[in-house]
Amino acid sequence: QNESFWASSGLFEYVQIFVISNGTITKYYSNTTRRRHVDEAIGTRHRARAKTSNSFSFTSYWADAKNRRVPDLVDFTKTFFARHTLLNVLTRYCVFTCEKALLVMRPYQIAATEAILSRIRTSTNCGKTGTVEAGGYVWHSTGSGKTLTSFKTAQLATQLEYIDKVLFVVDRKDLDYQTMQEYDRYAKGAANGNVSTKILQRQLEDPQARIIVTTIQKLGVFISRNAGHCVFKKHVVLIFDECHRSQFGDMHRAIEKAFKNYHIFGFTGTPIFADNARGTHTTEGTFGGRLHAYTMVDAINDGNVLPFRVDYVNTVRARDDVQDKQVPGIDTEKVMNDPKRIKQVVDYVLEHFDQKTSRNKSYTLNERRLTGFNSIFAADSIPAAMRYYKEFKRSSKAGLKIAVIFSAGTADPDGQPDDMMPDGVLPDESFDTSGLDADARSFLRGAVADYNRMFQANFDTSGESFESYYKNVSKRMKERELDILIVVNMFLTGFDAATLNTLWIDKDVRRHGLIQAFSRTNRVLNSVKGFGNIVCFRELKAATDEAIALFGNEDARGIILLKPYGEYYEEYKALIGELTEMYPISAFDDAAFGEQAKKCFVSLYGKILKLRNILSAFDDFDGHEILSEMDFQDYQSRYIDVWREMKGSGGPADMEDISGDVVFEMELVRQDEVNIDYILMLVEKYRASHCSDKAARDAALRAVGASVSLRSKKELIERFIERVTVSTDVKSDWRKFVEENKTADLNDIIKSEGLKPDETKAFMKMCFSDGELKEIGTDITNILPPMPRFGGNNDYAVMKQRVIQKLRVFFERYQGL
Repeated sequence: QNESFWASSGLFEYVQIFVISNGTITKYYSNTTRRRHVDEAIGTRHRARAKTSNSFSFTSYWADAKNRRVPDLVDFTKTFFARHTLLNVLTRYCVFTCEKALLVMRPYQIAATEAILSRIRTSTNCGKTGTVEAGGYVWHSTGSGKTLTSFKTAQLATQLEYIDKVLFVVDRKDLDYQTMQEYDRYAKGAANGNVSTKILQRQLEDPQARIIVTTIQKLGVFISRNAGHCVFKKHVVLIFDECHRSQFGDMHRAIEKAFKNYHIFGFTGTPIFADNARGTHTTEGTFGGRLHAYTMVDAINDGNVLPFRVDYVNTVRARDDVQDKQVPGIDTEKVMNDPKRIKQVVDYVLEHFDQKTSRNKSYTLNERRLTGFNSIFAADSIPAAMRYYKEFKRSSKAGLKIAVIFSAGTADPDGQPDDMMPDGVLPDESFDTSGLDADARSFLRGAVADYNRMFQANFDTSGESFESYYKNVSKRMKERELDILIVVNMFLTGFDAATLNTLWIDKDVRRHGLIQAFSRTNRVLNSVKGFGNIVCFRELKAATDEAIALFGNEDARGIILLKPYGEYYEEYKALIGELTEMYPISAFDDAAFGEQAKKCFVSLYGKILKLRNILSAFDDFDGHEILSEMDFQDYQSRYIDVWREMKGSGGPADMEDISGDVVFEMELVRQDEVNIDYILMLVEKYRASHCSDKAARDAALRAVGASVSLRSKKELIERFIERVTVSTDVKSDWRKFVEENKTADLNDIIKSEGLKPDETKAFMKMCFSDGELKEIGTDITNILPPMPRFGGNNDYAVMKQRVIQKLRVFFERYQGL
């Protein structure tokens, strides 16, 4: 462990893939995963990073083609380390992205890619190109990484000498844009996007353009205008994304008729089966046999996507805390769009917004400290979206950022012939607003103007500007700069934002549309985001159960949906009872409280933290926490004490997995971090009581003890509190106190270690500005006193490490004050 994973340098830095095992559980992960995990764990010594899909939490199990895990080390070794398999993983199934991150594909992604490549080879050899038998479809759950799978498939297919081109075909312009972004991330310029049919034609005629991303609409126009074009005779692979949507109509038949030597493959998270097709068309009948399946049940079991928590809210009253029960509702759209009901729904959303989006919980995303997540509100129609936007703007509390987006629909499944579209697919929306009526166009112009004022932008509702508006909204949703986005159909399919955790839905959805809409919320981000929140203002329970059974199985409900509140709460009560009985606060001061007892306490308290994180999203939990805030802080303080003790001073700071079987849930501790302003508020309360309110003083110290980030500042805060008098100006005197002590402490280090004064002060100023203490490089060596670095002794290295340790303590004490 010390020689490899924890090492900061050495040959292990050049290992591409790591395997970790305790004999019975074995996983693999890339070097980038390892490096980012170390960076995340080092905490204040480096900028914190978000736990993305490249972090240590997302190491992969090895599995066979039927998604059966191979966790045992002996079985893992026989399969993963077989020369053919290992060489394929290393040379074919790793992607080095433009951000210099190494991604290693998961087993189901590899299996799907292999199956497609195998079908291309065998159908070519058997002379079946240009038929259904030459293709097939891949059923991979929404959120499982279909874009990476399709990219690798396209890239490897172009390496087959007899394949001329690979076309990745999407059915909407916004998905075209998103796919190009993803492809560009995997390999800059590897794919060729197009904004017009003319550019598409140029790319199809260019032998250097091997991978082309286009929309089915542009491809359809090209076919209609270029009968007999030479590209139709070339050996082409067509890959359709979201192939359950619009690949069943005339355009699809035109593609099959035009191309002569082709393979067609489809990717979908919600296939069309015989029992959910409106007519005779199914995914298998259109694309060929199923090549690989990885359902939502598989993805949730593997931790690649999150389960859902669904609230069914009575729309007659303003609030009804019903979980998983059919509730009475009103069918008529007149009543559904009644201003009183609209107001009730908006009041419910605003009342529960902080709770559902976890606004009291913090995390780090792209080096920015954020609190909580964001949400989408799905309205049933454009008039309903307009009413909701107006009501939200009228009722919204200060600081809540709300936007709306819709356009004229380009395809309405309910208006298509029965054999064209599957049941439940959401209507498509283009970027064309010309088809909107006068009221809707006028309203949308005003809403975009509101957005422009909010973000100092300059968008409008015409052509390319509206498309840019869409892209900007997408970007701000992903960066959690918007709180609520009101939509009709846009953003309910194909949109991925890890910061999105709640869908408020006042819309009749079913089957494909329901699973697609729900799945906007279940992207994995960190341990704070434990599930996707769905709040239904219509009777969707039967539709939810049907969709889960269709795209999972009859027993999938218990996996895809969270358990009812009562089950979690009973487990929570039992754990709290065990905690207070086995570990009263006084037990931690007992000399007999040894290492084994501490490990058991860590395990127990970690379970409680996880349950509290889930329960906090339930309305019923408020006021039923059992532990008082004071007791909770005391236990959390002890938890941090054990964590610091067990990690010791030798290893990287803040490492969460400390000692084999001991895993600390520090991310769930950090989510409730208090800041220095809160502490000063408590100190002010203490001062206002003429320094006689001991409870206020103790509350401040207890809050500091329960905080990871303020623990290093505890002694400083305690000394300040001792100086507080009735005449103290808390905020002003605190700033002076900090500056005085900061200067004195740094001068003491400079004097005791003989450091260069000016260089040391400039160095620490830079570190505070950058937010990290730079422990390597010339900056740190330039502040050290002259000393021979060679000569057979280790004095220089010892002195350097001693200085770094002192500066680290100094940095942690004053950083953020």
